Amino acid sequence: MSYAKLDQHLKKLEVLSHAQSMLGVDEAVMMPEGGGEKRAEAMAGLATIYHEMASAPQVGDWLAAAAAEDLMPEQRIAIREQTRSYINLTCLSSAFVGKQTEARIRSEQLWRQLRPTGDWAGFLPALSNVIAFAREEAAMRADVLKLAPYDALIEQFDPGSRVSQITPVFDELKTFLKGFIPKALDAQAARHAKHPPKAFTARFAIDRQKALGEVMMKAVGFDFYHGRLDVSHHPFCGGVPTDVRMTTRYDESDFLFALMGVLHETGHGLYEQGLPKAWSHWSVGQARGMAVHESQSLFVEKQIGRNPAFWHWALPVVKEKLGAETLTGWSLADMMQHVHRVKPGFIRVDADEVTYPMHVILRYELEQDLIAGRMEARDIPEAWDAKMTAYLGLSTKDNMKDGPMQDVHWPSGAFGYFPSYTLGALLAAQQAATIHKLHPHADEALKKGDVTVLNDWRRTNIWSKASTLTTPDLIVAATGEPLSARHFIAHVQQRYG
Repeated sequence: MSYAKLDQHLKKLEVLSHAQSMLGVDEAVMMPEGGGEKRAEAMAGLATIYHEMASAPQVGDWLAAAAAEDLMPEQRIAIREQTRSYINLTCLSSAFVGKQTEARIRSEQLWRQLRPTGDWAGFLPALSNVIAFAREEAAMRADVLKLAPYDALIEQFDPGSRVSQITPVFDELKTFLKGFIPKALDAQAARHAKHPPKAFTARFAIDRQKALGEVMMKAVGFDFYHGRLDVSHHPFCGGVPTDVRMTTRYDESDFLFALMGVLHETGHGLYEQGLPKAWSHWSVGQARGMAVHESQSLFVEKQIGRNPAFWHWALPVVKEKLGAETLTGWSLADMMQHVHRVKPGFIRVDADEVTYPMHVILRYELEQDLIAGRMEARDIPEAWDAKMTAYLGLSTKDNMKDGPMQDVHWPSGAFGYFPSYTLGALLAAQQAATIHKLHPHADEALKKGDVTVLNDWRRTNIWSKASTLTTPDLIVAATGEPLSARHFIAHVQQRYG
C-alpha cells in the first residue's frame, strides 16, 4: 500500500530532521566559533539530503496513490497535509536548498560576530546575499503556489494566512496603538506619582535565576523529562517534541529579563510537548505554524506570566528562589509596576506588550518592500529609523546594534516570520477571552499557581489539533470567530489604560 510506504519513508525523514534540529541547537548553544565553517557545510549537506528524500518523485506518486486508497478519516487529513508539504518542498530544487542553507548559516554566524559592535558595513554583503536568495525562493514558490511572492513566504510559517487578511488587522492595531501608547504612559505616570516604583538594587545571581526559571517552567506544565534549559546569544526554543531545548540569557541587575524570556520559550515548549506523538513523523502531527506557536508562548508570558493573579502565587516563590534579601519589603503592587512597565525601547525582545506590536509591524512592512525589490539591504537603516521614529518616537540613526542588526531572523533568512509574533499576541488574547468566558474563575485558580484549566483548554483546542487545520480555520474552530484585534485591544486597555 502506498500509505504504508509513505509512513515508512516519513519515519526516515524524521530521523534526519531530528539530527538537523540538534545540530542547530548545538551550534547556537555549545559550538566553539572555530567549528562554524564545517558546521555550515554539515547542516547544508543534511538539508540537501533531506530535501532530496522529501521531494523525490516517488513521494508524489505515493501521495496520489494513497489518496485513492480506503483510509480512515484521520489518515485522509494526514495525506492532505502531507501533499501540501510536498508541493511546498518541490517548489525548490535540492541544489538551491543546499546553497541557500549554507548562505543562511554563514550569514547568521557572521551576524553573531558583528552584532555586538554594530558593524553594518561588514555584515551588509552577507545580508544582501541572503535577501537575494529569499527573493529567488519567493519567486519560485509564488509560481508553483499561485500566490504573491510575500504570501508564498508567509505560507511557510502560517499556512493559509495572507497579506490581505493580516494587513487590515495590523492597520487597525497600529492606528489604535498610536493613540493608546501615550495614554498608557500618562496613566502609568499617574500611578507612579501615587506609588513611586522601587528599583532593583540587589545582584540576582545567575544560578539562582536559573533555578527560579526551572521552578516556573515546571509550574506552568513543562516536562523536564523531555526538555532542558540552557543559555544562548538569542533566546529560542528548539530541538524536537521528545527533547525540547530552550535557552535564555541573564541580566544580574534585573531578573525579570530572563524570567519573562523563560516563560515565553516555555510556551513554545508546552506546545511541542503537547503535539500528538503518534503523528510526529507526519506533517499533520507538527505545529500548525508560527502564529499559533507564538500564541502559545505569548499566552504563557503575557496571559499567565504578567497576570496579577499569577503573581499572587509567584512573588513568594520568587523571593524564596532569589533570596529573600534581594527583594526585602517588596509587595505585589511594587512588583506589578515592573511587570506591567510600559516604556518604548529599541529592542523588540525586551519590549512591553503595549509597544511590542509596533516593532513587528515595522519589520512586516519593511520585509514586504525587501522581497518585492522596492528596497535594497543598503536602504534598511534609513527606513528602519524613519519607522521607529514615527511609531515609537525613537531614532536608531547610527545605532545598527539596536536597530536592524538586533534580530537573528533576517540574517538567517526567515522572511515572512515576523508577522507571526503579533498575530500570536492577538491569538493569545483571543484564546484567553474564550477560556475566561467558559471558565470565569480561572484567575482564582491561577492565584494558587493552578494552570490546569488553561492548559487543558489549550491541549484540547490547540496542541492536539497540530496541523489538521489551516491557521485561519484553527482560530475559528478554537475561539468561534476569525482573527480579530479587538480582544488584544480590550486586554491592553484593561491592563494598562
